[in-house]
Amino acid sequence: EVQLVESGGGLVQTGGSLKLSCKASGFNFEDSVVGWVRLASGGEEEVVASINHGATAYADSVTGRFTISSDNVTKTVYLEMTSLKPEDPAIYYCAAREHVTSVIKDVLPFYDEFDHWGQGTPVTVSS
Repeated sequence: EVQLVESGGGLVQTGGSLKLSCKASGFNFEDSVVGWVRLASGGEEEVVASINHGATAYADSVTGRFTISSDNVTKTVYLEMTSLKPEDPAIYYCAAREHVTSVIKDVLPFYDEFDHWGQGTPVTVSS
């Protein structure tokens, strides 16, 4: 059974930082793309970052502020968020697309390309 379990969301002040974690299991983690997708209240889904074979990609809205990384031993993907802004609050979902053996750098997957989703973790930014 494929599982993606997020943690680390919470309340932070504008300008603050949070680090999200996504623990993956049940699929070939190394041959996959794992991304973070956020859904703001009343908004659309936005893929903010992805990683595969160590190559990363970021949305313009988070470039320079968010960093995605992965640990292949623990099968965990992290999203370190700094300089959080009032437009960053959302439910942040970890998502995975399996069977990706090529390296994809600087190109974010489309929202509907992911095969599996976590339950989401909320991020709230207060002014």
